[in-house]
Formats: sequence, C-alpha cells, structure tokens
Amino acid sequence: MTDTTRRSWLQQQASQAALLRLGVPLMPLLAAPTQAQAAGSEHRLWYRRPADEWVQALPVGNGRLGAMVFGGTHMERLQLNENSFFSGGPYDTTNPKAREGLPKVRELVFAGRYAEAEKLANETLLGTPNRQMSYQPLAELLLVFPGLDGVRDYERSLDLDEAVATTRFRAGSATLTREVYASAADQLIVVRLSADKPKWITADITLTAPHQKSSGGEGQHTLWVAGTSPTVGGIEGRLPFECRLQLIARGGKVSARNGGLAVQGADEVFILIAGATGYKRFDDISADPAALNAQTLAAALARGPEALRQAHREDHQALFQRVAIDLGTGPNGALPTDERIARFAEGRDPGLAALYLQYGRYLLLASSRPGSRFPANLQGLWNEKTNPSWGSKWTININTEMNYWPAELCNLGETVEPLFAMVEDLAITGAGVAQKMFGAPGWVAFHNTDGWRVAAPTDGAQWGLWPMGGVWLVNTLWESWLFRRDPALLRRLYPLLKGAAEFQLATLVKDPKSGFMVTNPSVSPENSHPHGSSVCAGPAMDSQLLRDLFAYAAEAARELRTDRPFARDCLAMRDRLPPDRIGQAGQLQEWLEDWDLQAPELQHRHVSHLYALYPSAQITPEDTPALAAAARNVMVRRGDDTTGWGIGWRINLWARLQDGEQAYATLNRLLHPKRSYPNLFDAHPPFQIDGNFGGAAGIAELLLQSHRGRITLLPACPKAWPDGRVRGLCARGGFELAFSWRGGELQTLSIASKIGGSTELRWRGGQLPLKLAAGQTARFERRDGRLQRL
Repeated sequence: MTDTTRRSWLQQQASQAALLRLGVPLMPLLAAPTQAQAAGSEHRLWYRRPADEWVQALPVGNGRLGAMVFGGTHMERLQLNENSFFSGGPYDTTNPKAREGLPKVRELVFAGRYAEAEKLANETLLGTPNRQMSYQPLAELLLVFPGLDGVRDYERSLDLDEAVATTRFRAGSATLTREVYASAADQLIVVRLSADKPKWITADITLTAPHQKSSGGEGQHTLWVAGTSPTVGGIEGRLPFECRLQLIARGGKVSARNGGLAVQGADEVFILIAGATGYKRFDDISADPAALNAQTLAAALARGPEALRQAHREDHQALFQRVAIDLGTGPNGALPTDERIARFAEGRDPGLAALYLQYGRYLLLASSRPGSRFPANLQGLWNEKTNPSWGSKWTININTEMNYWPAELCNLGETVEPLFAMVEDLAITGAGVAQKMFGAPGWVAFHNTDGWRVAAPTDGAQWGLWPMGGVWLVNTLWESWLFRRDPALLRRLYPLLKGAAEFQLATLVKDPKSGFMVTNPSVSPENSHPHGSSVCAGPAMDSQLLRDLFAYAAEAARELRTDRPFARDCLAMRDRLPPDRIGQAGQLQEWLEDWDLQAPELQHRHVSHLYALYPSAQITPEDTPALAAAARNVMVRRGDDTTGWGIGWRINLWARLQDGEQAYATLNRLLHPKRSYPNLFDAHPPFQIDGNFGGAAGIAELLLQSHRGRITLLPACPKAWPDGRVRGLCARGGFELAFSWRGGELQTLSIASKIGGSTELRWRGGQLPLKLAAGQTARFERRDGRLQRL
C-alpha cells in the first residue's frame, strides 16, 4: 500500500466511523439483527460497520500466517503476518563480564545493598545489546472497488466454527460477499470475492510490505514483494522474506496495472496468498522463501478453490468442535459483538462468556499449530507495527505461559507443540548462557526471548534478572504430561526438565540468615521491594517454581526408570527451599523478608507469589487452608482492577479459591470496553493476547478443576450461570468430560478415560472414587435428588 493510498483508505474509514457515531446515515449500512445472527451468536462475532482501526479488525490465522481483515466496502485492507519474521538475525547477547560480576552482585544482595547490586548487575550481567529483536509485519494487501453505489445492509463477521471472516452488503442491485480464511491444511490465506449477480466483481489489487526491497509480478495473475528484516540495535537484518499472491478469476478480464492487478467484470475472484521467510532455526536462515511460496501456490492451484475450502473446514473443525459450551442466552445476545461488550455488566448476556471461551480456543488454534517452531507470542500471531510494544515477542515471566493455560483443559493439546519446539531451542542457547555466565551445567532462560532464542537477561536488571523463565516454561510443558500421560511426550520433555533442574542445583546458594537455599540474584517479576530496587534473593515465586520443577524432574526420572541419583538430589534440594510464609498482615509473603506492606506499588499487576495457587496446585483451600487464606488476603489487597492479562490471571485465582461470585465480578472487568477491544482482543492496554487466553482458561476453571488426584465439577460456578452444559473439557489423568447443571446442581455427567486410570470425582453435595479402563466411559444422572451412575 502506498502512503497516499493508505492515507486515503484511513481517511475514508475514519470519516465513515465518525459520521456513524454521530448518527448520520451516510448510507443505510445498519441493519437490525436477524434470527440467523441471534441463533449463530455462540460462535460468531459480528458488526454493523467496517473497522476503522486495527483493534476492530477480525483475525484469521493458520498458526503460521495471519491476517487482520478490516471489512471495508470501497476499500479492503488485509494486514498480513508470518510468525518467523523478526528483525535482525542470529545473535548472542551473553555479557563477557558476567562471570566476574556475578559473585560481587550476590555479595551485595546478601549484604542488603540492593540498589548497588542492581547497578552492578546492569553493568555486568545484562545482555549486550540489552534489547531483543521484535516481531515484524510481513505485508499488506489492498483491494480497491471502484463504482460501488448505494451501499446498504452491511455486516461483517467472524465465524469461529468455520474460521472464516465475511463481509457482506448490498450495492446497487447486487449482494456482494467477501470471505477470508487462513488454511492450515494448505498453508495459505484465501480471499474470495463474489456476488449474487454475474460480472459484478471489479477491483484493483496491490501488495506492499514495510520492509520490501523488490516487488513484481509474473504474467497477469501473480504479485510478489520481497526484502529482508530490518537492522535494529546494531544487529544486522539478514532474514529474507517474500509474500506472493496468485489470482484466480472466473469470468471478466484481468490485467497488470500500476504495479498491481486489475480485475474487470468478473463473476468470482479468488486470491491465494503465501508468505515465508528464510528461517529454518534460530541459527539457520538459509531457506528460500520465494521457492517455498511458489511450491505452496502451485499445490493450491492444482487442488482448486473448492477443495481448499473443504480441506480448511475439515482441518479446523476437527479441532475446534471438540468443545461445546452453553451458559444460557439473554436478550443482549443478539446484539453486535461490540455492543455486547459494552453491555455485558448488565447481566443479560451469559452467552458472551461462552463466546469468549470459544474465541480463546479459536485464537490459540489460529496462532499455534504443529509444524511451527513459534508459539503464540505477546500478540498471538498478529502485529501491524514495525516497533511493536514489548517487541511482540515472548515474555516468559507470565505472558507466554498464560497463552497455554487453556490448551489442555480446552482440548487443544496439539497447540502446545510450537511451545515445545521453542523450549527445545532455548535449552540450546540457554546452555551457552549457563556456561558463560555462571559456569554451570544445564540451561537457563530469563524473562524474555525472541525469534533468535536469546536467553540472557535483557531490558534492565529491574525486570530481566530473573533466572526462572526456563523453569516456568518446562513446568508449563509438564501440564501436557499430566493431562495426556503420553510416554513419548515424557521422553521428549525429560531432557528439558533435567537440564533446567541441573542448572538450578548448581547455582542455588545458601541464604546466610535463614540457611535455606535460594536464587541470587533474582527478582519477584516486575515488582519493586521497599529498598530501592527489585533485585533480591529467594523471592517466594522462585521457591514455588523450584518445588514443582524438582518434583517433576524426580517423578519423570522415576517414570522413565533412569537417573536415580539425580532424582534424589532434586528431592533433597526441594526440602532445602524456603517454605511459603504468612506475613504480619496475614498475607502470603512475596519475598523472604516481610516487605509486602512497604512495597512502593501495593496494587501491582503481577501476583507472582500466587503461582502456588494457580497455575500450580501447591496451595488449595482443602489441603492448605491457612495458605489459601493468606493468598486470598493478597488478592483482596492487590485488587482486581488491573491490566487485561492481570485480570485474566485473577479470574483463575478466584476460581481456585472457589469464589465464583468474585471470579464473575472479575470477569465483568475483563468483558468491558476498558479491557476488551471491539474485536474482543484483550486490552492490556495495548493489545496483548495473554488476557484472552487467561480469561478463556478462567471461564473453564470455574466449571471444571482437576489437581491433586481430584476432578471437581462446578467448583466455582457463579449464580449468573444457573443452568448450562459443556462438552469436551479435559481433566488431568487423561479424562474427557461432558456435563450439565440446573439451578447450580449437577444433572448429568459423562466421563471418558483415554488411557485408563483412577480419580476422585467431587461435586456440590457428593464425591466418589472412580476407576476406568482405557476407552471406558462412565455416565451419571441426577435421580431422586442424587447423582447416580447409569
């Protein structure tokens, strides 16, 4: 898109939106909701006007390629991304001064000279450069439709079940339909332009890229743009990219014009879009993106548009349709999605929470698929900025892990595969950091990483000096083992667990005051303590993460019948970690010392020391009531009015405390225009997708929890959802469930075991032990006031 064309497009969209906000009917765009709209609201986002900004556009993605669809009438814009396209190129930031600086920083921390320790850490321990590379937009497709008059009856929508974004309106005597989807089956994005009358498709098509160095076409049906990643912070941009489109027109005339393509009087048009980079691995950028795109498009052309659409539908629905959820309907459920968000707090739209859960599942499928080494980043897959907030990469002190909280629970275990791949890469780069910085075995990663798998601390000691990023990542991967119990998965995971544990065993140091083994230096993620710094020793979250890591590593070794001495070392070190402590105000302490009430920011967005409550299960109301009460104390003091992703975390925490009403009140904060953009993207602000995934996981957690050998049904179901049903949620131990409730009471239950095993079922008013063989299903129904097995 040229600057002039883009300005024209933006001006048109902004002026239309302004007039519509003022109630001026510049054209009869708005239509009353139809019965079909109301009936399809469980899987549908829809709107009465085009998007006039990026956070109103609708996302499609296949795990690797993504597009934001704006739904313009006279002009349509597709902003395109490819998940491996990062600035710079392969690089290593490990600071050569680190080995010398580390013991001095530790000495200052133990002496209580925290500000001095932070200053020295910034000088000697931070990576060089201390900024990482950022995720980049790939290209933009602009479609201009001349000669459209009398546009009316406008609607744009995103069908989650079909994974298709559709724009439909009438112009003159015809109804025009534009559809966009991203096919994982065929690795491309498809645009279909159609009308209910022949010869109505006339369009000018251009393809541009922010970092393009060359462009062209082949004949009258192909366009391409190519270039390399930008140079940033002294890291040379060396990653090549190409985006290429192939046009198929049925009827009419196609010609090359002004560096683009022109279609005149066609009956139907398909635009096939392929995108690729030279990325093979963090240290290998030798792939040929032009050859990859040509191969992808040739295969697609051989199959034909109808076969592409069918393959896309079957591939997507095989995963998406595993889960169904019905929380009831209300009068606001028939409204456009942006209006539903604005009015959710009225309590007249329980279906919006169900839609939010399904939207989270859709976004995870769209941004994280097997075959990729790139898990969902801070914005999932979608980014329009060349200098995005926080680099739109991976913040691994909460945000990346939160992206995968709904994966196993919501029956999308396949989406974890790219996270596995990234952690395997980090285990390689992190081993270099462990050796160069600490002289230690194993591997380590700090609070951020990028496309080049940088593992050294970054940004500043205040945020980056946290050596637990790799630990939280492998603990997250352990969840897949707990849900699936797949021996092949455990064999793949074990080297990652072992390497992370070996590093920690070698680098933990004895606290001279308490005698416990602690991390030093570290931070409690992104929070400052009352001594002029964030740098400290042994914050509570570190010990909580390590308790899980050492237990998981030992259990994995036992399961695989290997490394007995290593497993013993893990369990012995676990016993030497500081326990969770309750402070003077009855709160769960964030630091070794009782500093919480003197911290500069008492309502900090991070609640890192509540990891033990969620996503871990070290703290539960049933088994550790005093610690659960102390965790609740923290929740009350911190408050729920925080960033979007912070709200998503708090929903899960309230769910684990079995407080459905407070969880629902927190959900009201998330489903509000302040924290949800019109397209339901989470507003940090700005957009961060972790809030979407955290919120989706939280909604599911209100209905089903499974930890410590128990499966609890409706543990925190709020009064706002008195009746409902769900199918396809999963529980740890290899179980899949379907259940319904009425008046808050469980009515029916079906639980299937995929691998065979035992659990304890719990619900309000009852519990029973259950043992099932692999493939066996147990069914229950409420009769005579009791849940009875059929």
